[in-house]
Amino acid sequence: MPRQKQVSSPKILKLLTSIDIHSSVAVYVQIENHVQFAISAGALKPGDRLHSVHELSERLDVNPNTVAKSYRDLEVLGLLYSRRGMGIYINKGIEAKCRETCRRRIIGRLNEVLAEAKASNFKNKDVLAVVEKCLSVNCTPYEKTPAAVMRMAKLFSRGE
Repeated sequence: MPRQKQVSSPKILKLLTSIDIHSSVAVYVQIENHVQFAISAGALKPGDRLHSVHELSERLDVNPNTVAKSYRDLEVLGLLYSRRGMGIYINKGIEAKCRETCRRRIIGRLNEVLAEAKASNFKNKDVLAVVEKCLSVNCTPYEKTPAAVMRMAKLFSRGE
């Protein structure tokens, strides 16, 4: 039997373990999204084995049922498959679908945020400054907004 690949990249482990229990986004949704982002980015490839429910729940310090729900949802979407006693794996042929889904979701959310900015009378140059600042800081999804980005709100409120 061929040796199964294991997720070993520190980047993937960091992504999968950067769950914020204080986020408004449910933990199981964060896990699902992180897996989808990693597939979309090519960091997770078909045949890669994910961490077991038990291992990931311990690393995240969350209930194993939370991780199991995430894995089940991703299986229903066709992104993962399980082999009893062997583990959970990334399915073949889902990369393009995953990239498209992620891009559509992100573009939709960006549109909502930009519409809110316009409705609250943000200037285009201020929006672009915030975008540039967000792109320059190193953070993961659902992480608390970095202080360097939040300081920009004070600048805009003073009209600078």
